[in-house]
Amino acid sequence: MTEAAGYNVAILGATGAVGTRLIEQLSQSTIPVKSLKLLASARSAGQTRTFREQAIVIEEAQPASFEGIDLVLASAGGSVSAALAPEAVKRGAVVVDNSSFWRMHDDVPLVVPEVNEQALYEHHGIIANPNCSTIQMVVALEPVRQAYGLNQIIVSTYQAASGAGQTAWNELNAEATQHLAGETMTADILPVKGAQHHYPLAFNLLPQIDVFEEEDYTHEEWKMIRETKKIMLGDKFSKDIKVTGTAVRVPIGIGHGESIYFEVSDAEKANVAGIRQVLSTADGVVLQDDPANQLYPQPLNAEGKRETFVGRIRRDVENDGSFHMWVVADNLLKGAAWNTVQIAERLVALDLVHVPANVTIPGPKAE
Repeated sequence: MTEAAGYNVAILGATGAVGTRLIEQLSQSTIPVKSLKLLASARSAGQTRTFREQAIVIEEAQPASFEGIDLVLASAGGSVSAALAPEAVKRGAVVVDNSSFWRMHDDVPLVVPEVNEQALYEHHGIIANPNCSTIQMVVALEPVRQAYGLNQIIVSTYQAASGAGQTAWNELNAEATQHLAGETMTADILPVKGAQHHYPLAFNLLPQIDVFEEEDYTHEEWKMIRETKKIMLGDKFSKDIKVTGTAVRVPIGIGHGESIYFEVSDAEKANVAGIRQVLSTADGVVLQDDPANQLYPQPLNAEGKRETFVGRIRRDVENDGSFHMWVVADNLLKGAAWNTVQIAERLVALDLVHVPANVTIPGPKAE
């Protein structure tokens, strides 16, 4: 399939919060779409969605659905991607997957185009889209790393309810209504659907995103640590940059915020003015950093935008060579749908929408 002729594209998970945005972002992209197939679960089959003024009927996702497809944009959850992504690759499609299943697989590139586009050349048919909170952090920090080096990152996240899915977002709204009416808030989802205890998010903060794992870090926190190292350094266990963090769910609908402490390698060269200058011209970054006029990134202003917003840049007054910044992005766009489509755009531009000959399809186990 040549670019001039266009690509046969499928969106897997087309009815979810990210899936609907994938349709929207694809419609606005530079990708020449010859045909579009929308795939979801059996319960969604028969519904319609609109793409470039054309109504498309949603089909149940099955292995045979990928016959004749060149490019798959997937956001259907880990178990679905584990089962269907290899089936798509077997049929000659390249898959850009938004679930967590493939991210730590050694044979699957984990890509943020502004940071490590070159990793796309190593794909074996599947490319993973990173965690939403990781994406905005590395977009903001990679220009700093290129200019001054990085020794350490400590991040505290302020993550929106939509990061846990549409049902969690709906529950937040229901809880707020209950609380304002003087009723008892009902919580059935957060912090983790299958957990022993559930707590309301409305008018609250939850210092747990996903399950607790080794050293009492949550799965979300370990994802940020390992994904950052894989994206920046090509090794999820690298010791070249120390990364740690605390992930917190906050009662807003869309837009993750992050307070980031970072230590640079070239302490003598780095200063606030220089960091601001570097970020002012960085790809995908919007600098909003004018404390005198109370200009700084806010989730409300980032909603619906593709860029990553950076502000509150300042030196750490106790530690030489260390700085702080505040980073905000729309977790459903740059953190998910847009980064996925952006990867697909780069695959098209680099003529990489093809499965290498004699490819070994990534195995069934996530690491």
